[in-house]
Amino acid sequence: MLPIITEELSAEIYEEVFRNVSYWRKKMVSHLKEENPEINSAILEIAKRTELDPKAVALGAYLTYRLIETAADAADRGEQE
Repeated sequence: MLPIITEELSAEIYEEVFRNVSYWRKKMVSHLKEENPEINSAILEIAKRTELDPKAVALGAYLTYRLIETAADAADRGEQE
């Protein structure tokens, strides 16, 4: 079951992302190369194959991953119901 992504958590992550989108996206590529290279490869492959802006597709995927990752960490720490 996926963790609950609260409005507070979303606001926190959005602030982190939109402070410097380009830097954050590069940081997520590095993070995923270490933590989950298969997911990183899948995101990059999807971004390459889309007719949409590849950077925007990758950003959306990285943002989603980060939201789920952060919510799961909070749930593990008992910060969610």
